[in-house]
Amino acid sequence: MPLWKVILSYDGTPFHGWQVQPGLPTVQGTLAAAIHRITGETVLPQGSGRTDTGVHALAQVASFSLDCPIPPANFQRALNHALPPSIRVLAAEHAPDRFHARHSAVRKSYEYRIFPARSNICSPMLAPYVWACPHPLDLAALQQAASYIIGTHDFTSFAAADPDLTARNADNNEPEFSPNACSLPPVPCLTRTIFQSTWCERDGLLIYRVTGNGFLHHMVRNLVGTFVEVGSGRIPADSIPSIVAARNRSAAGPTAPSSGLFLVEVEY
Repeated sequence: MPLWKVILSYDGTPFHGWQVQPGLPTVQGTLAAAIHRITGETVLPQGSGRTDTGVHALAQVASFSLDCPIPPANFQRALNHALPPSIRVLAAEHAPDRFHARHSAVRKSYEYRIFPARSNICSPMLAPYVWACPHPLDLAALQQAASYIIGTHDFTSFAAADPDLTARNADNNEPEFSPNACSLPPVPCLTRTIFQSTWCERDGLLIYRVTGNGFLHHMVRNLVGTFVEVGSGRIPADSIPSIVAARNRSAAGPTAPSSGLFLVEVEY
C-alpha cells in the first residue's frame, strides 16, 4: 500500500483539536472523511502533533496508506475540493517506507501570538488568532525568561496537570512512557530538549517561537502563561530555573488561551 505524506494548514477555531472525538468536529476526522469520499477507503491519518481545540497549524504533517492509485497533484486538488475552507492541503506526496508523521519527526516549531494591551482594540478579524492580553508586557523580560528553558529539562512544571492526559497527548517522537530502574509500573517521560526559545515584536504583535524535539500536552501554552507573568512584572525572570526544577505544575503560571498558538514547522 503506497504511503502518503500531506502537509496541512488549518484554522483550528471550528475544530475540537486534531484527534478524532465521537460526535465532535476534528481535523483528523474531517481529513479522514475527505479521503474516504475520494477513494472509498477508511483510514485514520496520523498527525505530527495532536493540536488542541482552537489551536491552528501552518504546516501540520499527516501520513497514511492507501490502495487507490492516484497522482499526487490530482489527490491534492481532490482533497482541497472535499475539505472545508478552514483546512487546506499545501502538499501531497508519496512518502518513504516506514515514514510516520509523528514518530519520524526530529524537531517541531510552534509560534504563540499576543496582541499587546498597549495597542488599540483587537479587531474581531484578528481575535481568533491571538491572545488579546490585558497586561502591559516588557519584551526584554519576556526574552530573558524564555532563554532559561533552552536545553534538556524535565518539563513537568509546564505539562498538563493530569499526568495520564499528558502522556496520552505528548507531542513528540519518543516513547510516551519509560520504565524506571526498579521495574515499577511505567511512568511518563516528561524530559524534552528545546533548541530555540525567543520573543520578538512583529506587525504589532508579540511573537514567541519555540523549537524542540517534542512537546508535552499544554506545554507551550503553559510556558507562555508563565512568561506573561514575568513580562507583566508579577514574577522575576530569574525564577524560571526554579520553576523548572520544582517539577510541579502549580509552580508555573496559568495556561495561555489556545487561540494564539500555531504549529508552524515539522522537521524530519
